[in-house]
Amino acid sequence: MTELPITEKSSWGSCGCGCGHDSLPELDARVIPHAIRHAAILGVVGSLNVGGAFILVAPHNPLPLLAQIADLHGDAIQVSYVQEGPDAWKLKLERRS
Repeated sequence: MTELPITEKSSWGSCGCGCGHDSLPELDARVIPHAIRHAAILGVVGSLNVGGAFILVAPHNPLPLLAQIADLHGDAIQVSYVQEGPDAWKLKLERRS
C-alpha cells in the first residue's frame, strides 16, 4: 500500500499573511500516481471534520478536481489559493460545514 505524502507541518515556511495555513498538513499530489490521484485527494477531503483543513500541493491548477469537490460537497469545502505556479499550485481546502 502506498502511503500518502502528508506532512504534519508545511515545509515551505510562513507566507506572513496571518491565515495560519503554514501550520496545516500538506498533501503533495505530485507524488501520488496519476491513476489514483483524484480518488486519494477526494478521500482526504471527505474525511475532514468541520474546521479541518489541509494544503494541497498540485503540479497544475487543479480545476477539474475542484469541480469534482464542488459536485460532491457543494459549499461545504472552502478553497483558497496560497500559491499559483509556476512549479506548483498550493491550495488550502477547509471544511466549513
